[in-house]
Amino acid sequence: MKFSGLSLATRGLVSSTAMAVAALAAAPLAAQDAVPAAEAADDQGILVTGLRRSETLQDTPAAVTAFDSQAIQDAGIERPADFIALTPNVNLVETQNAGNAFVIIRGITQNRNSEPSVAVIVDGVQQVNAAQFNQDLFDIDQIEVLKGPQGGLYGRNAIGGAIIISTKKPTDEFSGNITAGVDNGFGYFLRGGVSGPIAENVKFRIAGSWYDTDGFIENTFLNEKADPVQDFSLRANLLIDATDRLTIDLRGSMNQLRTQGLYYNIVGDVNTVADVEVNNPGQNDRDIYNAALKIEYAGENAVLTSISSYDTVKEVLTGDAFDFKPIRESFFFNLFETIFGPGRGFDLNQSQYLNVKAFSQEVRLASPEDGRAFNWMAGGYLIDTTRFISTGNMIDTGNGVLPVFRSPSTNPLNPQFSFLSDGQENFAWALFANAGYELSPELRVDGSLRYDRDRRRQTTLTPQAFLPVVPGVPQARSGEVRAAVFDDWQPKITLTYEPSPDVTLYGGYSRGFRSGGFNQTGVGAEAAANRIAGVGDLFQAETADTFEVGAKAQLGPVRLAGAAYTTKSENSYFFVFLAQSSTQNLGNIPETRLTGFELEATAEILPDLDINAAIGVTDSEIKAFPDASVIGNKAPQVSNYTFNLGAQYAGAISDSVDGLLRIDYRRIGKTWWEPFNTTVRQPVDLVDVRAGVTLQNGVSITGFAQNLFDETYNAEFSPGGFVFRARPARYGVEVGYKF
Repeated sequence: MKFSGLSLATRGLVSSTAMAVAALAAAPLAAQDAVPAAEAADDQGILVTGLRRSETLQDTPAAVTAFDSQAIQDAGIERPADFIALTPNVNLVETQNAGNAFVIIRGITQNRNSEPSVAVIVDGVQQVNAAQFNQDLFDIDQIEVLKGPQGGLYGRNAIGGAIIISTKKPTDEFSGNITAGVDNGFGYFLRGGVSGPIAENVKFRIAGSWYDTDGFIENTFLNEKADPVQDFSLRANLLIDATDRLTIDLRGSMNQLRTQGLYYNIVGDVNTVADVEVNNPGQNDRDIYNAALKIEYAGENAVLTSISSYDTVKEVLTGDAFDFKPIRESFFFNLFETIFGPGRGFDLNQSQYLNVKAFSQEVRLASPEDGRAFNWMAGGYLIDTTRFISTGNMIDTGNGVLPVFRSPSTNPLNPQFSFLSDGQENFAWALFANAGYELSPELRVDGSLRYDRDRRRQTTLTPQAFLPVVPGVPQARSGEVRAAVFDDWQPKITLTYEPSPDVTLYGGYSRGFRSGGFNQTGVGAEAAANRIAGVGDLFQAETADTFEVGAKAQLGPVRLAGAAYTTKSENSYFFVFLAQSSTQNLGNIPETRLTGFELEATAEILPDLDINAAIGVTDSEIKAFPDASVIGNKAPQVSNYTFNLGAQYAGAISDSVDGLLRIDYRRIGKTWWEPFNTTVRQPVDLVDVRAGVTLQNGVSITGFAQNLFDETYNAEFSPGGFVFRARPARYGVEVGYKF
């Protein structure tokens, strides 16, 4: 695998962004602050701005998980999976496709080719495509995870919650950091950043990361690793304090990822873990670029903010097709030999190409944060997106598999068997406002309202000869244009009562919205021919209405937090793979009920020794579905609980050496994967450990192990028995230096 050109690391598209996270502290209280770190100067606790105002974590009337830069370092957070593993009632389904990593918060799910279920905001810019999320995290200052619909604050894709990531800012003095390490995948990695002044009132920061590994999962047929990775990211930031009131913030990022893909196994039960034995190594290349400009003017009575962003995402995915076996062992080879006679069998491989371009603009006006009893914000947002996608099967001639982009293959070594392609245009805009008022020193009310309108057009670009023909179903036409508009109001209201500085009680209602869209043209006919309910060329928009109550308390060295919720989800998504066209499609579940709670606790039991524990429970039930036998089943991709337990010692070993010893345990409860509940993954137990020392000169040495006991399980299950094997134990050592 070679890097051809630079591709990009991104940060993605804004949908209402308030400067995203202001100095967090502590580590995961199994979400909420388990590892004390740099607390606020007034020692009042962690400061967060996820609700678009700066306040302590204790005072924030929401279920929030927060990680500051020290907690990120101590926990070894390098990718989204790392902090999600420390957050109760939040799961990440990692798939074989690098661009697909599905975030599930409180049972609100994500699927292939769907809009995200969680708004991800990086430095005030919302990511525009789900393929942007699963990237290396480096030079990160803080992370917030907000649970429950945040549509009134962060837009249409905040139906499950919001993840707010803030990178480290340019500094007034020259400084930097670098970390290098190796792991047992014969891999090495390098991360770092440098920052400082360029001129008076002008500062910069440049950061990057590189990871190269042979992989961890064995392909027994080719006698090589199935999951090698080369991952390169670069980010630059220029901050200009033009005047005392005017700030200009210019950012650019890139990411280039090269790995392999489509080495699934077909099993009857998700708990069956089989060897990978595909004859094609596959290819999964992803390139992401982002450029963003943030301008902020702080007037005496209001703050004006403008955020402009441009993103591109390209991804190509190739490899074996069903049933992911060497040619002569494959289902299709034996089927076609049976049909056409000995020596006439053949296997199939597959390819998918995605190209997304998006421009977004947000403008908002807000009251200053000066401690006034009444604060407010109002603004508008728009995004213009173009998307091209092609999918198809090729005949496997035993000469490898070549990528297919915008047109069917004409290569005789890679002849096209099936092919579908579509162009999609999406123009969306929104208006939003929120306000908060302190009725008394103990009582506060907050409200927000957002209107989203999303216009989508899809043009069938498939050559007519490749469009599926299903008897009794109208034939699709090349060049056919379909259009749909999805819109909704997203209100949110919260009442907060603080009977004392150490106790916060809150409750409220919120609504989330996620736009509908199009499957590739012709899949509705194919689904109907195969009697698959709930799947058509169009899938509907999803809404989620949530009622929530919560409480937080600081009792000496013990911090407690809890929340209970109930959500009615309408038209939630589920995934369907159609083999004839090799397409990945979405269907709707008309109604699902989600109820659950989170309980979290952290305590300093000894000087420099902290423990944390948390449990999150989600009970899901399908209330309506076209197939009546599905009603009463569990919702797909939902785990019935998560449990976290951790401990960390971080303190002085001697006058010149600080030590770190950390252990994290996570248990993921039973997980159902599709509406029919044909298979359920049994609970998964994972243990991570880190141990290291930091010297006075800024040098640190740390050993780590992820999945310490080498738990073997499948990370993903799709209808039809497609499973992706989770990564086994990873361990290594890293050396860091700060200057």
